[in-house]
Amino acid sequence: MTEAGDATRRVDLSTGPALVIDDGVLMRARGVPYGSADRFASPTPPAPWAEPRALIRRGPVCPQLPSRLAFVTGPVTDGLQRSEDCQVLSVTAPSGADGLPVMVWFHGGAYVSGGGESPNYDPDALVTEGRVVVVTVSYRLGIFGYCTPLGVDEDNLGLRDQLLALRWVHDNIAAFGGDPQRVTLFGQSAGGDSVYSLMLSEAADGIYSRAIIQSAPLGMRDGRDAMRTAMRAAAAESLSDTDPFAADVERLHLAQTRSLIAARRFGAISGLSYAPILGVDPLPAAHEVTARIAHVARSVDLFVGSTKLDAAPFVELNQNASRLRALGPVGKVGARTAAAAMTRRVFSGPAERLARSWRADGGRASTYRLDWSPRDAPLGACHCMDLPLLLGTPGAWSSAPMLGPHPDPLDHRLAIQIRRLWTRFAHDGVPGLGAEKFRLDAVR
Repeated sequence: MTEAGDATRRVDLSTGPALVIDDGVLMRARGVPYGSADRFASPTPPAPWAEPRALIRRGPVCPQLPSRLAFVTGPVTDGLQRSEDCQVLSVTAPSGADGLPVMVWFHGGAYVSGGGESPNYDPDALVTEGRVVVVTVSYRLGIFGYCTPLGVDEDNLGLRDQLLALRWVHDNIAAFGGDPQRVTLFGQSAGGDSVYSLMLSEAADGIYSRAIIQSAPLGMRDGRDAMRTAMRAAAAESLSDTDPFAADVERLHLAQTRSLIAARRFGAISGLSYAPILGVDPLPAAHEVTARIAHVARSVDLFVGSTKLDAAPFVELNQNASRLRALGPVGKVGARTAAAAMTRRVFSGPAERLARSWRADGGRASTYRLDWSPRDAPLGACHCMDLPLLLGTPGAWSSAPMLGPHPDPLDHRLAIQIRRLWTRFAHDGVPGLGAEKFRLDAVR
């Protein structure tokens, strides 16, 4: 029995037997190790175990500094253990599931914050309403997972973690009633960017067939080489008197902060300073991306989109935002105009272009835009507004400032509609959606 009194059942995984929660409605496995890795090294599958292992408690998330978007989402990973041994995932499935589509979630957080074990990403409603199996993945972040210091030989470690998690899903998801031949990748912000990176990687071929990209900053992927070099040098200088392989977490986070400061002089792309690096295993070189996308489009269905004002929080973070606010109502209009322009440049425009090129290459793609926001929401339909409509419970998002001042601000009928769209796509791909474009707003 678990601490909450729920019944447990045994499942047999590739690494050994496990005890998971099964309350007759949902089956859950929490904190499942899909890999292990030394610091700054590629992950490997976990060591097998012989005795049943209890997988009933949330696992750790990567060590991280406070999120810069806490003023939008509220706390997301508070109360969760921090550990460099963060190659864990959680599985939620309907009890008695058999051969259901699988959806694998990659969280956002600019590759420096967040974690798949967060209650904000619990997929209970998605699982029960849509009859799918959902896997939420945690992976290495920041200096531990991307843009490692000079002198470290390996990189793209967070992406390699994600690839190993997908391999775990392929090998084990049938034990939870999932169909390993019907796997949909989905993620928001850096999680959506992760989905795009996984599509670029040949190592992921054949272990998924559909992809949902939510509010990914696809307009910030180019022209990053000089910034990355400056970041790695700044981190190495910060660690010049210590061995980065032996430094404590606080010292590495100081080096990460120094690298973020070094990135600022490169302008807008510094908003996603840490990110997967083209030309570094397992990603192709920049000149190969177009051909790679054309290849993937022929076998993977795509659903991609953004919110109406995805960029609004990032306009607020800009040092000029305080000057706009000082102008009162006129400044508010100016901020919304700037947010709309940045959204088109970074989020919605690149998403629409990706969908067009996908179709031109012979693939199937649909797009969406979320226009809804609660009454008096301070930033409108901003970045992350889709999350409480899709994952978590209303209680998990109750402290999210983006939702405004009113109790129970969610449009629950819209939430059901969005979850239905997402899970229909997981079941049947683009044909299951029935349209090439969706505008998501209040259900009247």
